[in-house]
Formats: sequence, C-alpha cells, structure tokens
Amino acid sequence: MEIKVNDDNLRLDKYLVEELDLSRSQIQKYIKNGSILINGELTTTKYLVKKDDIISINIVQDEQNIAPEAMDLDIKYEDDSLLIVNKPSGLVVHPAPGHHSNTLVNGLKYYSDQLSSINGEFRPGIVHRIDKDTSGLLIICKNNQIHELISQMLQEKTIVRSYIALVNGVIEEDEGEIIAPIGRDTKDRLKMTVTAKNSKYAETHFKVLKRFKNTTLIECNLKTGRTHQIRVHMNFINHPIVNDPLYGIEKETTDFGQMLHAYKLEFIHPLTNEKITLIAEPPKEFLDKINEEQHV
Repeated sequence: MEIKVNDDNLRLDKYLVEELDLSRSQIQKYIKNGSILINGELTTTKYLVKKDDIISINIVQDEQNIAPEAMDLDIKYEDDSLLIVNKPSGLVVHPAPGHHSNTLVNGLKYYSDQLSSINGEFRPGIVHRIDKDTSGLLIICKNNQIHELISQMLQEKTIVRSYIALVNGVIEEDEGEIIAPIGRDTKDRLKMTVTAKNSKYAETHFKVLKRFKNTTLIECNLKTGRTHQIRVHMNFINHPIVNDPLYGIEKETTDFGQMLHAYKLEFIHPLTNEKITLIAEPPKEFLDKINEEQHV
C-alpha cells in the first residue's frame, strides 16, 4: 500500500502510528527491515516526513486484496465523480494491515468499481475520515481528479463540516472556540491529548443548541482536522462527549460509542459549481439519548 503525506516535520514512526493500526514498535521494525520506504528509498525511524512524500508499505503477511463485501450503504448524494455516505457508528472507514474486512471500503468496493486510487489499495475513494464510533457524512471520490480537488478544498477549509455532540455538564457560554495543540498521548498510544510536545495546531468552534439538566447539545465546526479533535478538545474543557469510551466518564459508557455525529456538509462542487448542502439525522441511539436527557 502507499500513503501520500499531507503534513510536515513529524517523525516517520510517529506519523504512521496515526495512520496505521500498528504499534510504534511494529512500525519501527518494518522501517528497519526495509518494508517501509520513503519515495522508493530506504529510510530511518527518525526521518521527518514532508508534504507529498510517498510512503510505501510492503508487509508480506498483509499483501492481499481488499475484498468487496455487500453492505447496506446509506447514500445521501451521488454523481459521476462523488459519493456521499452516512456512515453508521461502529463501522471502521478503511482497512489497515491486519484488519482487511468489515470496513466501509469493503462495502464501497462492492458498490462501485470506480474509486480514486491516490491513497492506495487500502483507502480507495477515501479523502477524509471519521472515527469508527462517530457516525455521519463522509465524502467518497470516484476518480483521482475529483480526489485532488476535494483534498485541496479540505486543506483550504472551503468545505464546511458540522458535527453535533452531546457532552457532559452544562456549558454556560452560548458559543466558544478551543485553540489547543493536539498530539499523541505518551502514556496511552490509543489516545490523543492537548500537549505542546510533538503536537499540531488544532481549532474547534462550538455553539450551544440546547441545555439539559446534566448535559449540553452542541454544534461543532472544525477549522483543522486532527485525530479525535472534537473528543479531545471537549474533554480538555471538562465537557467530555457522552458515552465516549476513550475520553468520557468510564462508568457511564455503553457499547454504542460517543454521541458525536457529522450531520452537515456544505461545499461548492468543484466540477459542476453546484452548491451541495446535505444533512443526515443522527442514529436512533443518539436521538434516544437526547430524548432521555429532555425528560431527566
């Protein structure tokens, strides 16, 4: 598989921890034995990745085709170049070494043989991601031309992605912005955290939609796209997302996952100049929880 780098000045092993379902020690082993190359050349774990570098990953036990799988995709928009799907909570977006099935990509490959190839065989069509247990709208690219255009729009922040979240506690402010750098948690590699060390600038804007007795329903807009950004930022201001298994209140979590949903997309189609505005209703479990909070 190949990954095109979209960031600068992060160590190769740390960059790949965020991209692959592998530990840092596993990644370091593969770099040292030549299974991971930069722009076709051998490298070291300390190499600082640069934007547009091509990372080639050749792990023998994972060299297998990603099989199409029949899946009930909730398609909200489709034309000759784009698909926009409403991803359910609990579904992983794309395969990774060691995890080749039961992902959105498997379902996309069954649905269509027209998917962009820029992000390699593990991520056909994928131009951006949302977490496994976050539901909502996701743009899928059918060819490389539209992939490059949408990728540029994401970098330039001309695609508005709005989320709704139910968070613990009552937020007094009607709206606010959280500007705090996010990096890997050194004590738990599964987590991200607000930190000045090996971190990236992150900015989240929020506004209150409704206050309940013990929780608040908010809308969030991302100005950057860091891993777990909304979850980390809301935890940072002591309003973790309800039911978040990583950053929430542990005793209150269930198997459903965090109450976070990418509910709205707004952008100008780069090929047709049509204004695309899509809204997807949250899953039943999310709506049931909101209804429950209204009656507390």
